[in-house]
Amino acid sequence: MKDTVKKNSIRAWLLASRPKTLSGAAVPVMIGLSLAYADLRSTGGFNWIPALLCMLFAFVMQIDANFINDYFDFVRGNDDETRLGPRRACAQGWVSSDAMRIAIMIVTALACVIGLPLVLYGGLEMILIGVICIIFCFLYTTNLSYLGLGDVLVLVFFGIVPVCITYYIETQTVTFQVFVASLACGLVIDTLLVVNNYRDIENDRRAGKNTLCVRMGEQLSRCFYLALGIFAFLLGGIFLVNGHYLAFVLPLVYLLLHYYAYRKMVKIVKGQALNKVLGDTARNMLVYGILVSLGMLLS
Repeated sequence: MKDTVKKNSIRAWLLASRPKTLSGAAVPVMIGLSLAYADLRSTGGFNWIPALLCMLFAFVMQIDANFINDYFDFVRGNDDETRLGPRRACAQGWVSSDAMRIAIMIVTALACVIGLPLVLYGGLEMILIGVICIIFCFLYTTNLSYLGLGDVLVLVFFGIVPVCITYYIETQTVTFQVFVASLACGLVIDTLLVVNNYRDIENDRRAGKNTLCVRMGEQLSRCFYLALGIFAFLLGGIFLVNGHYLAFVLPLVYLLLHYYAYRKMVKIVKGQALNKVLGDTARNMLVYGILVSLGMLLS
């Protein structure tokens, strides 16, 4: 593929943005919006403008994170010929490192431009939230992922923050149900990070990247992957308690898909073939978001 992708071309930038990862950005915002819509349905107070801004901000921040990850892993020399995961733009020569640095600055600025109008709906504290998101976007790749804190950051920035803040912007409050739903969402999305880090245990160990999977080892990491999906589903019991029965029942489909992905993970054990589990996990994550959102809207 390296020979067929023109350097710094549109196709090269499309590959660098990793569009398949955008589901990870969409799911928490989708859940936050569905929770808000369900609670505001009787009053008609749902506002589609901040809803669109939240989704756009999440997409742009995900692309920014992908660019940052691509660039800094290339600079550190982590993306060498031993890499098992999907190929990266800088390492493959699709995008030059200088161009990637400029792109990071542009996309970060774009995220600020998209996020700033949210101040009109959520107050000045939205500026602080946006700054924190950007700071940790850089800190994850450059430092925190090497300390095994990636899973915590996923729980916070792909669960608690996007679900709760999206809901808050629409309703000006955050309920206990929303907080629990945000935790469940973060756990589901963390399964993607776990299978990614599980695949790369040997490479990460050599690079001194002490991810949680490196610390736990292969067998415990597989159990952790399964447990995340189960616990996320069980947290959905909060929907049952609050009368949103379908939001609890429909994700049973996700649980079954998650279990089959786990069985495939156990069967493959290691190697590049685990990218099949990565693809299944990304699909399952999107299925979870759709089913929870659909359950809230239909309840």
